[in-house]
Order: sequence, then structure tokens, then C-alpha cells
Amino acid sequence: MSKAIVNEELCIGCGTCESLCPNVFKIEDGKSKVVAEDCGDCDCQAVVDSCPVNAISLQ
Repeated sequence: MSKAIVNEELCIGCGTCESLCPNVFKIEDGKSKVVAEDCGDCDCQAVVDSCPVNAISLQ
């Protein structure tokens, strides 16, 4: 199982990750935060691919 990681230094808080995978990502204080370990029903690889500043990775 992959775990999502957000590089907060790169994150611009656009909200794309939260819109694609709201169970895992939340925008707090202008930055994306991982709020769940498991991607569940969403496609976290699609979130990684959609991040405009490449701030999200899977580990």
C-alpha cells in the first residue's frame, strides 16, 4: 500500500489533490495535508500526476 507524502515547501495550495481525493488530502493553512494513510477508493497516482508543482509523491 502506498502512502502519500506532501512536500509543503513546494505546495501552492491549489486544491487539486483535495478535489481528486478528499478522503486523503485537505487544504489547511494554504497547504495540502495528508489526513489519511490509505488512498481507499481514490487514485492517488492520479493525484501525484495532477499536482502542478510536483509536491505530492507516493512512498
